[in-house]
Amino acid sequence: MLQHPVLYQYNTRIAARQFARHLPNQTSSPIGLDAFPESFLDFLSDAGVSILWLLSVWQTGERSRMVSRTNPQWVPEFHHTLDSLQTEDIGGSGFAIASYRVSDQLGGPDSLAALRERLSARGIKLMLDFVPNHMGLDHPWLESNPEYFIQGSLEQLRSEPQNYFVYEPTGQIFAHGRDPYFSGWVDTVQLDYSCSDLHKKMQLELLHIADQCDGVRCDMAMLLTPRVFEKTWGRRIEPFWNETIALTKQRHPNFLMMAEVYWDMEWELQEEGFDYCYDKRLYDRLRDDDKLGVRNHLEADIGYQSRLARFLENHDEARAASILPLPRHIPAAVVTYLSPGLRFFHDGQFDGRRLKVSPHLIRAPEEPSDREIQVLYRRITELLKDPIFHEGEWELLDVQRAWHDNWSSDCLVAWVWKSQSTARIMLCVVNLAVHEAQGNIAIPEWLREFRSRTWVDRWPADQELGNDASRVASTEFAIPQSQWSDGEWTFFAAGSQVIVVECIG
Repeated sequence: MLQHPVLYQYNTRIAARQFARHLPNQTSSPIGLDAFPESFLDFLSDAGVSILWLLSVWQTGERSRMVSRTNPQWVPEFHHTLDSLQTEDIGGSGFAIASYRVSDQLGGPDSLAALRERLSARGIKLMLDFVPNHMGLDHPWLESNPEYFIQGSLEQLRSEPQNYFVYEPTGQIFAHGRDPYFSGWVDTVQLDYSCSDLHKKMQLELLHIADQCDGVRCDMAMLLTPRVFEKTWGRRIEPFWNETIALTKQRHPNFLMMAEVYWDMEWELQEEGFDYCYDKRLYDRLRDDDKLGVRNHLEADIGYQSRLARFLENHDEARAASILPLPRHIPAAVVTYLSPGLRFFHDGQFDGRRLKVSPHLIRAPEEPSDREIQVLYRRITELLKDPIFHEGEWELLDVQRAWHDNWSSDCLVAWVWKSQSTARIMLCVVNLAVHEAQGNIAIPEWLREFRSRTWVDRWPADQELGNDASRVASTEFAIPQSQWSDGEWTFFAAGSQVIVVECIG
């Protein structure tokens, strides 16, 4: 697989119903995974996707589903998303798992295997969910192996009803799954990793999943680290991830492990063996318009950065188009996706969708596409097909003030990709601000000799983003000699300006 791959996240249950509505008989029932249309796979290939993450393929149950349909804190959000919300639109969270078996409504395991084979023929890997912290309220272990879960007392139930519940079939009190900073997820039950048998059971669950796909996204992976688990539950546990990942890769050497991780624990989880970890810090800084923070973040070691999953939205975050006006969205997308790491896109992002859809819902609202955002992502995905953004060497360029009291240089980010094998260079400069900015970009000694070479513009400023740019244009780009001298490029940027230029010959 390419370095710095492209991942696309898809809500499987919603897709199965959307595809069904386009069949000749226009059924409202979901189609099986094996019946996903060839046009969908064409779309993935055309976008340069190398990993498809199918969200919510596993079996869920009625108890968790009823919680989703009646919870007074969740249902108003569902109504906000769907004006014509029906009870059957609330399918229950895909993270409240009753069994790691492909849902019968999606065609079961054979249907998944058939889709995986079709994806593999196109060079696309399949990623699925692994939710190690908790199970749904319908999981059979609640009756067969209650010791696998955190159990509570009557006193805890009375004092923390948001965190504990009575499992009616047995009358036992269990804890809901949660992290140490929030109330429990009330459609789940918390696994107890102080039980040594559970370690082995969950390792077997992961091995079972790994036999069916090419990678997993591990939900809230940091909750299983010993210090976080003890902080949450007051119980000491043995480390889980290092041994578990090693066992999985022993059976499947190329298996991918991606961690959902927060609280600046990315490096810790990388050290445990994860191939990629969420880069929430970069996302937060772009969302919060912390321009200098973005550049400082990109100063980290390239080995660390190459194992970060870079995103502008996912199912947990607000839609990028809803929080980033286009003048901020454009440079944020260029920084996110033309930097090293796994490039993580979310279904609907390419069309500028603005309504966040809860993973409890199995139907999405109809939304018009945003033409300018479509063109933005077409440009980015076309660029990402260039091998230089995968095989090249990446280097962040230093940016200093153009003059001593001009702070606007803090808004500029500049970097290069260089290919040793083809002697190609791609230079990228972004102004994260909507206003003008000036700065002195330090030009490394090795790059200075290329100043007088021919440069081609891969993001032409003279073509409005709103025009159809199905192909990245190739027009000459001139770097004024007077502005690139003595190892510095004095750069005067318009608001939100993006420069992506390639040195030819």
